[in-house]
Amino acid sequence: MTECIVAVICGVILIVLLSAVFDSNRFVTRTYEISSKKLTKPCRLVLLADLHNKSFGKGNDRLISAIREIGPDAIITAGDMLTAERGEDFTNALFLMERLAESYPIYYGMGNHEYRLGLYPERYPGMYGGYTAGLKKAGIEPLINETAYLPAWNIAVCGAQIDRNYYRHFRRAPMEPSYLRKLLGTPDRDKFQLLIAHNPVYFDAYADWGADLVVSGHVHGGIMRLPFFGGVLSPSLTLFPRYDGGMFKERGSTMILSRGLSSHTIPVRIFNPGELIVIDLAPDK
Repeated sequence: MTECIVAVICGVILIVLLSAVFDSNRFVTRTYEISSKKLTKPCRLVLLADLHNKSFGKGNDRLISAIREIGPDAIITAGDMLTAERGEDFTNALFLMERLAESYPIYYGMGNHEYRLGLYPERYPGMYGGYTAGLKKAGIEPLINETAYLPAWNIAVCGAQIDRNYYRHFRRAPMEPSYLRKLLGTPDRDKFQLLIAHNPVYFDAYADWGADLVVSGHVHGGIMRLPFFGGVLSPSLTLFPRYDGGMFKERGSTMILSRGLSSHTIPVRIFNPGELIVIDLAPDK
């Protein structure tokens, strides 16, 4: 009996290790469909999040090839395309953005890692300025509490950069109802409001603000995923987070939460491959 138990335990450990190696170096494509009367014609978007400077193949060729096969009208990034660590390289993230910008318009929302670089430039010398300058040279203007209007589809894309206070560990800091309106202004309800908001924990606040669609990341799918339980651990160090990946609906708003493409502090993904998301928007018939 003891030998059987040991064999089972060893088998489980082996499966977990194999998954960690396999899932940490691959991505899958998932597609979501959303309709709204505010949209004037179909629009296909690709959502990227939490790349953390990883490269899938030389020059991110595998990721770029997958995006080209999808053929999006535009690309949305939900932040953390690089990692805020002293001396960390951002070449892979910037090179990916440069190559994609040659073929697609990119609407770049900032994550907590990009925000941290800008907040503490003395801690990360040259990283924020170098990265954002590279983005702008490629024709990408990060949406930092700003809105870009896409008249062909009647979509207003707004990038929210919330304060570091809203990324606390262990607990959710309360967000006042007026906070987002002070930060972003009042949304035009006649336009389809697409809000890029890296932290999904505040989905209720985003919905109250007036977002028709929220795109988020940050949680990395919960690092490890278990049947019936979902993601195990969030970046705020909470177990089994409510928002770990997928589609959620609340108060007339929809949130597409990416499980991200990579990781950083805990550099593994178990039963949880990276995720490339396709969002098909269409007028409501």
